[in-house]
Amino acid sequence: MSMNQSGQARDARPARMGPGPGRHGGLGQPVEKARDFKGTVKRLVQYMQPQKYRFIAVFILAVASTLFSIIGPKILGQATTKLGEGVLAQYSYYTQLEAAIKAQMPAAYINQLRNQPIPGFDFDYIGKVLLLMMGLYLLSALFSYVMAYIMSSVSQETVYNMRNDVKEKLDRLPLKYFDQRTHGEILSRVTNDMDNIANTLQQSLTQLITSVVTVVGIFVMMLSISPLMTLIAFFTLPASVVLTLLVTKYSQKYFAQQQKYLGELNGHVEEMFSGHKIVKAFGGEADSVERFKEINDRLYRVGWKAQFMSGVIFPALNFVNNIGYVLVCVVGGILVTRRAIAIGDIQAFIQYMRQFTQPIIQVANIANVLQSTVASAERVFEILDEEEQLPEKENAVLLPFPRGRVNFERVSFAYREDAPLMDDLNIQVEAGQTVAIVGPTGAGKTTLVNLIMRFYEVQSGRITVDGVDITDLKRSDLRTMFGMVLQDTWLFNGTIRDNIAYGREGASAQEVVQAAQAAHAHHFIMTLPEGYDTVLNEEASNISQGQKQLLTIARAILADPPILILDEATSNVDTRTEVLIQKAMAGLMEGRTSFVIAHRLSTIRDADLILVINHGAIVEQGSHKELLDRGGFYAELYNSQFTGASTTFGILCS
Repeated sequence: MSMNQSGQARDARPARMGPGPGRHGGLGQPVEKARDFKGTVKRLVQYMQPQKYRFIAVFILAVASTLFSIIGPKILGQATTKLGEGVLAQYSYYTQLEAAIKAQMPAAYINQLRNQPIPGFDFDYIGKVLLLMMGLYLLSALFSYVMAYIMSSVSQETVYNMRNDVKEKLDRLPLKYFDQRTHGEILSRVTNDMDNIANTLQQSLTQLITSVVTVVGIFVMMLSISPLMTLIAFFTLPASVVLTLLVTKYSQKYFAQQQKYLGELNGHVEEMFSGHKIVKAFGGEADSVERFKEINDRLYRVGWKAQFMSGVIFPALNFVNNIGYVLVCVVGGILVTRRAIAIGDIQAFIQYMRQFTQPIIQVANIANVLQSTVASAERVFEILDEEEQLPEKENAVLLPFPRGRVNFERVSFAYREDAPLMDDLNIQVEAGQTVAIVGPTGAGKTTLVNLIMRFYEVQSGRITVDGVDITDLKRSDLRTMFGMVLQDTWLFNGTIRDNIAYGREGASAQEVVQAAQAAHAHHFIMTLPEGYDTVLNEEASNISQGQKQLLTIARAILADPPILILDEATSNVDTRTEVLIQKAMAGLMEGRTSFVIAHRLSTIRDADLILVINHGAIVEQGSHKELLDRGGFYAELYNSQFTGASTTFGILCS
């Protein structure tokens, strides 16, 4: 049976709360930064290399869309100028007529003025300008749509390839990588970090292009209208920058503290709700509530300051910008009276001023987003750079009918080079034997099993199955020889039938039932509302611990492996269920090589061979009777269980 070990990623990190693509976080929020920014960006660009032509198309479309929208105010200003000319012409006409009447000019002259056509508005010209405006804005919207469409496929294909590479890499990583990291950390890199990269590629890159082009284009248009007004407008920029830096300096520490206290609050709430029965049983509600109020109060005070400092910047920037508008309007009015510029140019200039600050703020926010995205990419690349397990041999051996004879020949192993665990270990297990592995916690019992299945590689020596070195076998072929029943049961979200059938691909419904009957699980399954079609939830909490264990035994029976590994399979169940499980395991072990890891030594009396391990070395081996008669380490372990039980019974009785 191919062994997949999994668990619920309860410690998965939440998605980051900082500014993300398409959503502008408050200024001053702490930004996660990459350790090697340039190197990570280069690797990220390599992933985008196959999409380079579409990137070029996106860039051209972004520039075109932005330029069309930038030209709009200038063209609209021409329509405004034409309207202004019409108004001034009519004003001039009526002023001249009124002056002639007041001056009592000759009647012929006044009649001549009255008979002249009244100046009007050039609506044809204005209509053409408006149609041109509509066309430009429609083209701008169309280019934006096509750009977004192309960029969405580019981003998703890039991240699709990255996800595939990460998945294939995880399949090639040794077990020690997963032992040294939480499931939540790995899950966060594969999901949260990948989503962050995808969102940035899809939204922030195009926003960055359009924002930069907008800033440059608006600056050029403002200069073309009036260098003097542009100089006046740019006097407000240093004030805006200084104001932003001052606010950011003070708000940064408050946002950092806010994130810290938010983490404390989340941890406290999760801890209290996960252990609410214990809290209630020991009367800890008052302390829990008091602790919650304390953290919540600190979060409130810091959060209020952070949000206030972040929120005050925009009214302040608006105040500075409004001063700039007043100055521009005054100077522009003077220039119009001197006929230095047209009245429509003032309207266009004010529109450009209002549009100028927004892309600058966007660029600042996008810079933060890019920092966070590169940090996410760096964490993903860390997985891709991990040392892989040893590759399979090209001329791998295949054992068509394995019997189950296992030998350890001068095996040495260490998790760390400076702390050797096993040295020159020799074990001989004949086919069909039941071998019990006992010893104190941390002695190396589970390590022995991990070495047999090549979850870890030995430093020296070799392990053989039926005389063949396990390194000469494919890992998949090796692991199909083993069936495992662990102390921590693993069942996935699905029906009971599917969970049992996981033991062998293509198993029929009848074979699933027979395996359940052999595992003494059929009776309890039939008492469930849907029988074998009962759906187990994500944590399989809708059945008992003992019932879970019986299902895992049924799964191992269905796999019909030549070698079994039983790791303290009865430690978490009641006495009655333990009897059922032991009966099921006895049937399962019949005719198979079995490795039984046990803490309760009374369960392994009938083992053919007992290996007593301490500090990674076999200190004793033999049958149960032989080891007891020897009066050594095993006898001490065995007798200590009953001594402890008697002492506990005496304390309870007294």
